[in-house]
Amino acid sequence: MSESESNRKSTGYQDLIAWQKAMTLIDCVYALTDRWPGHETFGLRSQIRRAVVSVAANIAEGQGRNGRKEFHQHLGIAYGSLCEVETMIQVGFRQKYHDENANTASLASCTEVGRLVRGLRIAIQSPPP
Repeated sequence: MSESESNRKSTGYQDLIAWQKAMTLIDCVYALTDRWPGHETFGLRSQIRRAVVSVAANIAEGQGRNGRKEFHQHLGIAYGSLCEVETMIQVGFRQKYHDENANTASLASCTEVGRLVRGLRIAIQSPPP
């Protein structure tokens, strides 16, 4: 084992690309909603931010649980939260809180995270090697 390999400790959920992309999505949603009107501070803005954090948090919690079944369940919750985020991005767009470019970029990031979460769920369902 090389020195760089021995210095690198496995971090579990932090190694998952789905979690990494979900963290990037959090940054995207926070930046997007920073521009939303002040009257949404405790409404839609707060709700979408809680939901997007829930995506990454459920990936992490599921990976830290006791087995594949619990991980699979938490990935399902993460995917549900992601669908909630997508819906609220669309609501923000329909209310003219952000432009079409921001909408497209945000939804593309959601699509990528969704693909990764679904793929991970499928992998978790497969019998271990």
